[in-house]
Amino acid sequence: MSLLPSQSPELKFLVFGAGAIGTYIGGSLALAGHQVVFVEQPKMAAELRAKGLRLDLTIDERRKTKDAFLVESRSFVIEPSLEEALKFGPFDAAVFALKSFDTEPAMEGLGPFAEKLPPILCLSNGVENEVIIAKTLGVDKVVYGTVTSAIGRRGPGDIVLEKLRGVGIAAGHPLSEKLTAVFDKAFLNCRLYPDALSMKWSKMLTNLIANPASAILNMTAAQVFANKDLYRIEIEMLRECLAVMKAMNLEVVDLPGTPVRALAFAAKLPLWLSRPILSRAAGGGRGGKMPSFHIDLHSGRGKSEVEYLHGAVVREGAARGIPTPVNKVLTETLLALTNKEIPLEEFAGKPEKLLAKLK
Repeated sequence: MSLLPSQSPELKFLVFGAGAIGTYIGGSLALAGHQVVFVEQPKMAAELRAKGLRLDLTIDERRKTKDAFLVESRSFVIEPSLEEALKFGPFDAAVFALKSFDTEPAMEGLGPFAEKLPPILCLSNGVENEVIIAKTLGVDKVVYGTVTSAIGRRGPGDIVLEKLRGVGIAAGHPLSEKLTAVFDKAFLNCRLYPDALSMKWSKMLTNLIANPASAILNMTAAQVFANKDLYRIEIEMLRECLAVMKAMNLEVVDLPGTPVRALAFAAKLPLWLSRPILSRAAGGGRGGKMPSFHIDLHSGRGKSEVEYLHGAVVREGAARGIPTPVNKVLTETLLALTNKEIPLEEFAGKPEKLLAKLK
């Protein structure tokens, strides 16, 4: 299914990166008639100019199609540099969904163009990205957001919607309500949240489950949860995060299609009772894929978001006098593996070695 360019686009968006989330959000906005300009690496930009974007959104019954959408290159712009992309401005808003470890390097490139940049909706995982963006561009240039839908990437500019949940946008910015309405109209299932940090920390809570243990041990989430001792560690990790959130006066909130409050409640139950509930959550939430920390570690890219998720729990815990020993050990161990300070086989398939470090 092809898309003809809109004669009168409602809003103009700048999208940083055409990865899984960038393609899904940017492509959905283009399908809804908005003008979208992507910033991507030169090689990727050239490839996507030639073939366009392919969005398999067939699981969304509202779209009433059995075919993937082809967003032709005439229906969007993709440039290899921010300087070139800004020539198509001014923009109403930007979308930022890079990995947390790429946020600071990205700000080095964005800083010189701060005055020309629109407010940025940050959809990255973690709870510190918006603070980093604000330090570079100003508080008025940041809108807090989160994505709960599961998106698979089949190739450059080729994504599949694996599980439709939605997008959260925090209130408080002059653009918040307008963006929420626009995203919702674009079939992105968008919801407005009154408290930005409660929204972001609630999302992070869902990202913690079986993520570092899977990477460290080279085991699936299901295998992690099948081991009763590892499961106990998972619960202790979640309880530490919940204790930090309580000290910060943050509320656990449900996110689009994601019952986070039920997750928090289950973490307080006896282990024998909560294990079946959280096992289903850990397995179903990722659409059968390995957790992101495992993918990053075994890709050999030498970077991990653990420092920005579990590490954030440790930092906030230390600042507020809340012990977070499990999150600390998991963060330090995974970072050591990522930095090749210890070999991957050190813990692979050896739960007892990790459990010994956690005692």
